[in-house]
Amino acid sequence: MKKIELEIVALSHSITQTNSYAVVLGEVNGLRRLPIVIGGFEAQAIAVALEKMKPTRPLTHDLMKNFMLAFNVELHEIVISDLQEGIFFSKLLCSSESDTVEIDSRTSDALALAVRFGCPIYIYENIFDIAGLDNPEKAAIPQEPQKANAPKSSATTDQSDLKKLGLEELHELLNDVLEQEDYIRAINIRDEINSRKK
Repeated sequence: MKKIELEIVALSHSITQTNSYAVVLGEVNGLRRLPIVIGGFEAQAIAVALEKMKPTRPLTHDLMKNFMLAFNVELHEIVISDLQEGIFFSKLLCSSESDTVEIDSRTSDALALAVRFGCPIYIYENIFDIAGLDNPEKAAIPQEPQKANAPKSSATTDQSDLKKLGLEELHELLNDVLEQEDYIRAINIRDEINSRKK
């Protein structure tokens, strides 16, 4: 089967499921997009690796990478290999000195490992034809709307409140958030700090 290479182009809150995120994969040298709903922990693991952040202690996917490297197991590629009832299935193509194997994986875990290893992400063409979106604007995942009388989420509050804080306060908040291992909030704070340095 023909494989199409993908790359991670966005990570955002999911509008379809509460407390979930969506990772948007884009066709390399193409316009089609593939949004996949993932959990918060997996979104954080992907975000940490994409932003090259160094957690104080290894996250699960960092531990997995360290374990694989300690035993000379290389991750060559991941392949999104199936789609059943709206759920994507993936395979890790790994090798050691003596063997090459395909290992079944949740797609979110496979993506978190792919980012850490810097290996390519593929999808079979027939699956991409079914689940991919031709119009990139349709694949943009907007933030979840706030209900009229509902309290704002901390992420939304952070976005508007960050602009009110001084640079020193932002650095202190960043340190606090990193200690709590809330890496998605840390990315927002770091981006605000960087925007002020320009």
